[in-house]
Amino acid sequence: MKFFSEFKAFISKGNILDMAVGVVMGSAFGKIVSSLVADIIMPVIGKLAGTQSLAEMKYELTPAVVDEAGVITTPAVTLNYGLFIQYIIDFIIVAFCMFVVIKIFMGMRNKLENLKKAEEVVEEETAPAEPSVEEKTLAVLGEIKDLLEKK
Repeated sequence: MKFFSEFKAFISKGNILDMAVGVVMGSAFGKIVSSLVADIIMPVIGKLAGTQSLAEMKYELTPAVVDEAGVITTPAVTLNYGLFIQYIIDFIIVAFCMFVVIKIFMGMRNKLENLKKAEEVVEEETAPAEPSVEEKTLAVLGEIKDLLEKK
C-alpha cells in the first residue's frame, strides 16, 4: 500500500505534468529535426559527395549471394557509414537547439531574479528606517520622565 500512496503523491505533483509535456514536445521536436536532416540537409551533402543521398553511402564487407534465378539468398554485409554520419549531424543539431533553448531560459531566469532583487532593494530603501538603540532608549527615558512628572 505504501508503494501506491507514494506513486499517488508523485503523480499528483505538478512536476510530472511538466515532464510529460516536455517528453511529448521533445519527441515532436526530434521528428522535425530528423526530417530536416534526412530530407533537406543530407540530400545536399549527398549531392556534393557525388551520390544521391549520404545515407546510401556504405562499404560492402561481404557481397550478396544471388542464386541462378536472380534471387538474393544471403544479403550483403555492409558498413552504413553514411547513415552514421546522418545520425551524428542529427544529434549535433538537436544538441545545438537544446543549448540555445536552455541558454534563453537561463537568461530569462537570471533577468527575473535580478528584477526580484531590485524590487527587494527598492522596498528596503522605501521602508521607514527603524530607530537605533540610542533613540529607543531616549524615547523610553522620556516616557518615564513624563510619567514621573505627572505623579
